[in-house]
Amino acid sequence: MKYDVIVVGGGPAGLASALEAWKQGAKHILILERDQELGGILNQCIHNGFGLHHFKEELTGPEYAGKFIEMLKDTNVEVLLDTMVLDIDEENRCIHAMNKKQGYMQLEGKAIVLNMGCRERTRGAIAIPGDRPAGVFTAGAAQRYVNIEGYMVGKRVLILGSGDIGLIMARRMSLEGAKVVGCVELCPYSNGLNRNIVQCLNDYDIPLYLSHTITDIQGDKRVERVIVQEVDEKRQPIPGTEITFDVDTVLLSVGLIPENELSRAAGLQMDPRTNGPVVYENMETSAKGIFASGNVVHVHDLVDFVTAESERAGRSAAIYAMQGNPKAGRCIEVKNGNAVNYTVPQKIRMNNVDKFVEVMFRVNNVYKDMEICVMSGDQKLAGFKREHMAPGEMEKIVIPKMLLEKAGDEVIIRVEKAGA
Repeated sequence: MKYDVIVVGGGPAGLASALEAWKQGAKHILILERDQELGGILNQCIHNGFGLHHFKEELTGPEYAGKFIEMLKDTNVEVLLDTMVLDIDEENRCIHAMNKKQGYMQLEGKAIVLNMGCRERTRGAIAIPGDRPAGVFTAGAAQRYVNIEGYMVGKRVLILGSGDIGLIMARRMSLEGAKVVGCVELCPYSNGLNRNIVQCLNDYDIPLYLSHTITDIQGDKRVERVIVQEVDEKRQPIPGTEITFDVDTVLLSVGLIPENELSRAAGLQMDPRTNGPVVYENMETSAKGIFASGNVVHVHDLVDFVTAESERAGRSAAIYAMQGNPKAGRCIEVKNGNAVNYTVPQKIRMNNVDKFVEVMFRVNNVYKDMEICVMSGDQKLAGFKREHMAPGEMEKIVIPKMLLEKAGDEVIIRVEKAGA
């Protein structure tokens, strides 16, 4: 079973990659999805706010996914649902997968696009002390219970972490009749989008406790109470600041981890800063012909950004499948400097750059009146002014090709005070 492009994952990233590959002329395309329907995480995101950038209209998650699924019907892209990918052979670009209809399959692709998305960080990953009663959920699991399965997860709720899913679930639980007693955040700033702070917490009078964390969960069979303490600059609990909340449910919104078991097993070069594969400007990984995009590369804020990045990966995969490997040329490494956590892409091949390169990154704190500097050694290639930057909001800059031609073997993205 041979294909031009095989897309692993049928969420928003996979759908965008497959559609763009089709538009670019790849004729034999296959999407492998382990769930029973396409759409990925969007199916449980029934709130609005999607599509403002891509479709220029406000949609819910299922509506956004539905538009892509409808577009997919006008193509000959094949879809295998309820199919688990077991392994990827990066040398031969052979995928081993199985489902209950076809059984075990070996699928060969001229190009492969990885779009496996993210998983949530759990209680075990952050080692919260206390008892182990029922009533502790990740925010995404609670979202699925409430929005898809129709189960109410609790009546009095405390949320740990201020990630976007946690903020949205604070509003959702309030709308379903639960009492959300507060949202507790370890950092001195929120990790969610500012619009979600306003629409989900402020509009529902839900308090946000910055520089606080949970230090004890108590309960026999079900959560009965939670102890919260303030933390110092080193994020250590301060004695004497304990607050007790009588709740029956704790929702964890403590970060997302790119789902990269397949990437690691395939031997792809990984970036410890993003927990995703290292990618070039066209979203190709360290293995020739294997591309990656969306949350499997780095965690995005908006699905519109996932779509744009995945279209780039799908376009590149189709070109690779039809034309083969591009010519080798000068390669520039993109590194993170002061106040920057990571950069995507991590490498730029100048032969592949047409007019410009988009670089995405996140800052490590809240900053005001700053300048994003693109440096090559001591030489400043470009500067971009920003009035406000926060870790919860991804930044994007566009670097023209003519500036990159002046760079050496590496460019550094750093943030410094405007006018410094």
